[in-house]
Amino acid sequence: MDNAMLLKSTTRHIRIFSAELDKTGELVPSNQVLTLDIDPDNEFIWNEDALQKVYRLFDELVEASSGVDLTDYNLRRIGSDLEHFVRSLLQKAEISYNLNARVTNYSMGLPRIEAG
Repeated sequence: MDNAMLLKSTTRHIRIFSAELDKTGELVPSNQVLTLDIDPDNEFIWNEDALQKVYRLFDELVEASSGVDLTDYNLRRIGSDLEHFVRSLLQKAEISYNLNARVTNYSMGLPRIEAG
């Protein structure tokens, strides 16, 4: 058993943990695994392509920081970059607000309304 400390980065739409999920769904701290939780409040409507873009960027950012000590700061930087990327997906209409979400606060700007 290693003595891993749980590091995390949480933005409104991106949560990253230095942990893996066990069989019961609990986070177990890990020095080897990062777990990414995208849009935990289901504020957006996602398609597989948009989700894969976020996962690919996550992998690229993690790879770019390989060899660097894993710190809260480094994780927050990755989380912040991903949060900005989610905003760009919304602005390009690759994802949209989920109007049936528990809370709709348009945290990334008001939705575009198509002129009819």
